[in-house]
Amino acid sequence: MNRRFRWPDERLIKAAQNGDVTSLTTVVMESQPHVRKFALTLCASPQDAEDAAQEALIILYRKIGTLRATGALASWMFRIVRNECLRQARLFVSRSDEAAAEPEAGAQPSAEDAVLRRLEAERIAAAVSGLPHDQRQVLIMRDVQGLPGHVVARSLGLSNSAMKSRLHRARAALRHSLAQTDQAPEQASGQAPGPTPDQTSDRAVGRPVGGGP
Repeated sequence: MNRRFRWPDERLIKAAQNGDVTSLTTVVMESQPHVRKFALTLCASPQDAEDAAQEALIILYRKIGTLRATGALASWMFRIVRNECLRQARLFVSRSDEAAAEPEAGAQPSAEDAVLRRLEAERIAAAVSGLPHDQRQVLIMRDVQGLPGHVVARSLGLSNSAMKSRLHRARAALRHSLAQTDQAPEQASGQAPGPTPDQTSDRAVGRPVGGGP
């Protein structure tokens, strides 16, 4: 394997942890292609991936001394990128959820309502983050960012019909995931079921119930 595609070796990482600036710079440079690959796999869009990769590399540069095992660099970077992509997904979903649930003029949401909305946004974001990359990507671009279908299709290199098919699978997978999390607390408490998964996922991504692609 070509040297430039390998993760930095432990000797180099150790030198960087000991304060050698040249070694630290080399560690960051050699980690960069792998970190970007992680980000492109986990994040919803190339721009999100670039932001997540940049954040991970900044953390690597500033906090390499906190890495306890020099052989664990790859898993550390993966966790940082994953968390950043999840944070971005939460931000998208939270914005959409807030826009869909704006109170009437003069109405002040209670602290309890605010907490419930935040918890719901986090639950939806976790479900979105758990989707396969291709499904997560099309779902966020179409239903969260609100991009037109033809723009999403062109951006992903798909025909309109292929984009719609992928979006349909993504919505179905999201509904299934939300249904699983809905059932657990209801079964434990014996409460009557709440909104259907279709209604929950539609509200979460700012799409009218039963709305098309």
